[in-house]
Amino acid sequence: MPLLRPCRAHRAWTHALVANSSQTPWPSALGALRNASTTTTKGTRPKTALFFPGQGVQKVGMMTPWLEAFPSTAAAIIDEIDHIVGYKLSTVIQQGPNRVLNQTPNSQPAIMATSILILRILEKEFAFSPADRVDFTLGHSLGEFAALVAGGYMTFSDSLFLVQKRAEAMAAATQRAVDRYGGEYGMVALVTEPEYLASMVAAIHEFVGYSSAGSKSESAESRSPIEQVLIANVNSKNQIVLSGNIERIKTLVAHVRQFLGHDPRAVRLKSDSPFHSPIMKPAVAELQRLLAGTGRDGGDMVVFPGAIPCVSNITARPFESQAELKDLLARGCLETVRWWDSIKYLDQEQKVRRWIGIGPGKVGRNLVGKEVGMRGKDTVKGGGVWAITDPSEIEEVLRGLEETENLVEEEVEEQEVPKETLRRVR
Repeated sequence: MPLLRPCRAHRAWTHALVANSSQTPWPSALGALRNASTTTTKGTRPKTALFFPGQGVQKVGMMTPWLEAFPSTAAAIIDEIDHIVGYKLSTVIQQGPNRVLNQTPNSQPAIMATSILILRILEKEFAFSPADRVDFTLGHSLGEFAALVAGGYMTFSDSLFLVQKRAEAMAAATQRAVDRYGGEYGMVALVTEPEYLASMVAAIHEFVGYSSAGSKSESAESRSPIEQVLIANVNSKNQIVLSGNIERIKTLVAHVRQFLGHDPRAVRLKSDSPFHSPIMKPAVAELQRLLAGTGRDGGDMVVFPGAIPCVSNITARPFESQAELKDLLARGCLETVRWWDSIKYLDQEQKVRRWIGIGPGKVGRNLVGKEVGMRGKDTVKGGGVWAITDPSEIEEVLRGLEETENLVEEEVEEQEVPKETLRRVR
């Protein structure tokens, strides 16, 4: 595979530097050596966020490029993955078929495991240390579990175990709804123009009859799953995701098109369960039970504080305590994913300027880039938005990080010209 040769050469060059340097190197195709932990601090470089993808990005063979590029490191991690879940998940990821990989009990641990596989390779082969290089972690729904591992709140084994049990509980909750009420369940993304988003959300809330987080878990209980359609994700300024009964979602979309005067694009997602809907409430109870127990090493499932602040999907703010983290992580099965709010918080309030997506697919990178107005390196804002989904992308990201390491955001303030001056000019 010629595409991988630059990465192998880059890796060999890096290892040669390790042998001849007393400091941990920061590899770059430019031939420059920089170690952020000795030349910069978190306070002097652009703030950086590490984010991870959620359900729907799974793809048969998504581990193959990593196995071919880094066979020894990847093989050891894959053995660990299979040991944790208790079956050959790696075979499902590598060979499929799609219908098997797309089943919730397989797809969720597969995505999370692949994300951490990539992170571990970056750590071992390229001396990438999240604790030294990153200011915030976050993950989209399922991706929150990988973000907690990267942030130092959970071990990989405990987090992957929880993801596996969470996925099984979600699938079981969906099956119970099908057995009792019938119907087809899933998720549909609605894409519209930004100026229509607020009115579309209001119309959906009016149509379904309840909207708040509390009503998801209380008022919705009196309704059959056939009636339970809710906003699962607010992903960006022009995209939300609906979750629930598919026929009910189709009726709701028709209602929006008829009464709002615009036609949002509806896209069925690769999900066999209605995540973040009241149907998922039994999964919350299962996660609460597991999080109250001990981890595989006999200690607590969650360490707090972690090494890096991690932003919650539910509050769109960093977790503030161990108890809150456990509570919100369990409720994540049910509550709306506030991804757009999370990105706005980091971009506008925390002034994060470098964003690194790690894991399968580029959906997360595209959502972040659209919101913060960057794609790749941006020397004006002093940062960039990158994704590492394949070994061939590593060099671009490491080079981009190095080239923006000492950049300071250029704040250009527009000065208003007095009206008197304008009159004199005229």
